[in-house]
Amino acid sequence: MTDPVLYAVAGLFVGAMVGLTGVGGGSLMTPILVLIFGQPPAVAVGTDLIFSATTKLVATGSFGYSRRVDWRIVGRLALGSIPGAAAVAYWFWISHRTPGVIEHVIARALAIILAVAALAMLLQYPLRRLGLRLTSVWIERAERFTLPLTVITGLGLGAAVTLTSVGAGALGVVALLALYPLRLTGDRLVATDIAHALPVTVIAGATHALLGHVDLHLLVFLLAGSIPGVLLASRATVKLPAILTNTLVAIMLAFVSQRMLFGQ
Repeated sequence: MTDPVLYAVAGLFVGAMVGLTGVGGGSLMTPILVLIFGQPPAVAVGTDLIFSATTKLVATGSFGYSRRVDWRIVGRLALGSIPGAAAVAYWFWISHRTPGVIEHVIARALAIILAVAALAMLLQYPLRRLGLRLTSVWIERAERFTLPLTVITGLGLGAAVTLTSVGAGALGVVALLALYPLRLTGDRLVATDIAHALPVTVIAGATHALLGHVDLHLLVFLLAGSIPGVLLASRATVKLPAILTNTLVAIMLAFVSQRMLFGQ
């Protein structure tokens, strides 16, 4: 059995990244569980979703107390993400009796979404500049299209998170930067993304738990490290250069993506 201290250290690292950037709950923890600790993909995803839900609950409480969450945007995303999560959950229920299908789909989907997330994070500032340009030229039209685009974005995020535990942070932050370049900046961006991710990870985590994809022993030690990490980091968000932390996360995501595809 892997040393519980190593699980706690992994939780501390990922919790800190969640608090700093809004990214890491699934994007980093699931590959860590698969590649370093040798967990099956379905168990890694299921355990990570419960881990992420708990971590994000703590972070949302911290951000909500300081009034940094834009709840209107959270509601718009949830209009799409909750049905998206429910659709993938239904697929799990009708597929779980076929041996190997879920494991294979999760492993491949995880590698692909990690690669997309890495690219999206590297392009987030050009995308934000594009969003600013479009908003300044077509303010009224931009607002008209922002609502349906936000719901569609939520739909994709809900499906991706339930399938792989990845997307709520890595892709959500980038999407919000492009859709709301004036309204969301800095710590409000991270806070809003984390608050939206909470109900999606709860739904997805509950589905995996019912299917037996959660290792409770592992989960306890991950949380022992992550909760202090996210509390400390969420308070430091406004003081750290986002471009630095986001670039480092993108590099890590690209690395673990190619390991998931070619290194297992």
